[in-house]
Amino acid sequence: AEALRDVERLGELFARVIEELDLQTLHEPAWHVFPGHRGVTGFVMLTESHLACHTYPEHGFVALNLYCCRPRPDWPWEERLATLLGATDIRVRKVERGR
Repeated sequence: AEALRDVERLGELFARVIEELDLQTLHEPAWHVFPGHRGVTGFVMLTESHLACHTYPEHGFVALNLYCCRPRPDWPWEERLATLLGATDIRVRKVERGR
């Protein structure tokens, strides 16, 4: 739960995704930390589209959305989320954009 409230750790996750997939940001990530022991919402616009996260520490859940309007290599979501957030149950859904 603590990792899902930690903006620095989530920022590191965003930085790794952006760097390792060679994405181009239009601004620094914006973060909103909900009061109490609630979660965090993060968002960054990319020239390719956007990267967002919404965390729910009370449920041990984070939803990450990467929308990318160009082909990109697969990213090791399972490995990175386990390392950076301590995730143990990771489900990745990839939707290919129609041409």
